[in-house]
Amino acid sequence: MELPLTYTLFTPAIVTSPKVCRDFVRSTLETLGLGDLADTAALCTSELVTNVHQRVRGEVHLRTTIEEKGVRVAVYDRSPVRPCSQGRVDGDAEGGRGLVLVEALAHGFGVTKVPDGKGVWFWLAAEGA
Repeated sequence: MELPLTYTLFTPAIVTSPKVCRDFVRSTLETLGLGDLADTAALCTSELVTNVHQRVRGEVHLRTTIEEKGVRVAVYDRSPVRPCSQGRVDGDAEGGRGLVLVEALAHGFGVTKVPDGKGVWFWLAAEGA
């Protein structure tokens, strides 16, 4: 298998999108023998896509790139507004934990400006990388 491999999914930013994207990433990683990263990648993906569903109209563009040393998942949308981490969240709060979780679980996290919006991404290193 020659790396990198990139898998792309487009979905409307609707309530079912986080699950569709989460399942897509999990299935892709498990199929390629990276099942050890699948749960963390699925959770982080779900959090990023949920942010798009809740705050942006239009379409979610999900891109999963498998590299020799790990996986990079990016979620693109048409909003130029950068997401911000809430830091500490009250225990009673119904939201605000998504980016905190992604930052805690991923080996890298960031935002990339693109001509028609932004991409929010995370990186997970493969075991032994």
